[in-house]
Amino acid sequence: MRSASISRRTAETDVSVSIGLDGTGRSTISTGVGFFDHMLELFARHGLFDVEAKVTGDLHVDHHHTVEDTGIALGQAFARALGDKRGIARYADIHMPMDEALTRVAIDISGRPFLVFRTTFKVEKIGQFDTELVCEWFQAFAMNAGITLHVETLYGDNAHHIAESCFKGLARALRKAVAVDPREDGRIPSTKGSL
Repeated sequence: MRSASISRRTAETDVSVSIGLDGTGRSTISTGVGFFDHMLELFARHGLFDVEAKVTGDLHVDHHHTVEDTGIALGQAFARALGDKRGIARYADIHMPMDEALTRVAIDISGRPFLVFRTTFKVEKIGQFDTELVCEWFQAFAMNAGITLHVETLYGDNAHHIAESCFKGLARALRKAVAVDPREDGRIPSTKGSL
């Protein structure tokens, strides 16, 4: 099973995460940020990743450090779990509907991290959660996972639905991109010979 754990401690957060790429979607998430926990649970369930995240952060300041540092650690764990990427499909894309919202997610597990995030929210908060932190998490995850990631919400009104379509879309696209393609016969899917 492709899996990895990462611990990250700073003056602002204490993060322990693990991910199993060949799991069943089981998750145990505790970040102290209810909406964020919900998004990570969706990420695990729809990616069929087994994810554990235990995070203590400076929530008396705001949610920023907790969300960003969780993205950093989970991205690092994802990259470690993939190893040298032999045999994976590498590329994937999906259109993810969530009621009135529709988000397109496209991925290249390239080793060249880059994020294009074209999603806007009509409100600044979902409950107590700052909607701008959705992009912060995607940025932290993509940079540390070493993936090229394009996320674009084509339309939508409800901020919860938009955020959910982004996280579910990422999960479903990653699920396809990390799948082992038997036709690759264990090769690294690149003419360069490495990713």
